[in-house]
Amino acid sequence: MKRAFTTIFSIAALVLFMSGCSTVRVVDSDVTAFYNWNGPPPAPGTPYRFERLPSQQLVGSPQDAIEGVARNALAKVGLEFNPPAARYSVQIVANTQIVERWPYDYGPYGGFGFGSGVFVGGGNRGASVGLSFPIGGGIAEPPYFKRDLSLVMRDLRTNQVAFETRALHDGVWGDTLAVLPAMLDSALRGFPQPPPGMRRINVEISR
Repeated sequence: MKRAFTTIFSIAALVLFMSGCSTVRVVDSDVTAFYNWNGPPPAPGTPYRFERLPSQQLVGSPQDAIEGVARNALAKVGLEFNPPAARYSVQIVANTQIVERWPYDYGPYGGFGFGSGVFVGGGNRGASVGLSFPIGGGIAEPPYFKRDLSLVMRDLRTNQVAFETRALHDGVWGDTLAVLPAMLDSALRGFPQPPPGMRRINVEISR
């Protein structure tokens, strides 16, 4: 019995040691993408510019940071940020919902307790802020983050949408600006003609 306990303890310690030494984490995103190029898809060096929704033009909007990350992701697939000569416009919407979690056994009916949460974001319905409040007692666990990213490219010659992609990710990391580049890389995987249907794409980033 003592030997079995020692073996179990040693395995648990090894798992903890290996997880503690890991220098990367995986951002897994569910991606769906669609394209309808009017003629050949954009060649490397094709110029684009950003378009913003009214809610993204508000003072204090994080859109500058989001578009800065997007420029790097779009450069990786061969597009060039050049507003004066733009052939396409690119519109990006990124939302993060923060969900507070409560212990299982503190729910009002002996089940999972609902937590308080705050979500902020911008979309085609404007900026939004929401609140929810806990049911039951207990000490909250670390919050959970649900992220939704969408990117739309419009052909400026025809004003038609030529490319659309969306990435969904949820996890316990609160550093959005570290997770966002991985989500954008996932959303643009296979550009300019990605395969149909939903795909789960994993991207490793530093811890």
